[in-house]
Amino acid sequence: MPLSAIDRTPALIVVDLQKGVTARPETKPVLDNSVSLAAAFRERGFPVVLVTVDGGAPGRTDADQAAGGRGSRQRPADWAELAPELGPEPGDLRITKQRWGAFTGTGLDRYLRERGVTQVIVAGIATSIGVESTARCAHELGYHVVLATDAMADVNPEAHTSSISRIFPRLGETAATADILTALH
Repeated sequence: MPLSAIDRTPALIVVDLQKGVTARPETKPVLDNSVSLAAAFRERGFPVVLVTVDGGAPGRTDADQAAGGRGSRQRPADWAELAPELGPEPGDLRITKQRWGAFTGTGLDRYLRERGVTQVIVAGIATSIGVESTARCAHELGYHVVLATDAMADVNPEAHTSSISRIFPRLGETAATADILTALH
């Protein structure tokens, strides 16, 4: 469903746009669109939540790491640092998560409710993991969810397409960055 309206108090949640994730050239449009959204939200005094991931859920056994897979590689020291283009700016909420979604174990729901937020616009990487997990939880918590489809990407194009075409229409509204910016104005 396309974007119908911006609530009185929306928040932007930007998921995992950090140096270790945005180093790939194909992430530049996602980062650029997310920066535009963050600037518009800040300009209007709406909450901006910048989420990074560092580590994994405590007590979790990761078969990929145990098998010596991708997850077991040594990461550069600045891998989990926020992409500098995003700021942060004073007033932004910074969250470091250890799970796929931005709500679990972070206090994000409490932060948003204290500010009267009823709608979340979600952007970031990876569409089928961090973005989808965050959107699912936001939906379950009763937020109006908007997915900025051109401000997200996934290393798996099929998973990206599946999330956008099959999952996101069940969780909320989908819109391009330009449409969200127009609605904000």
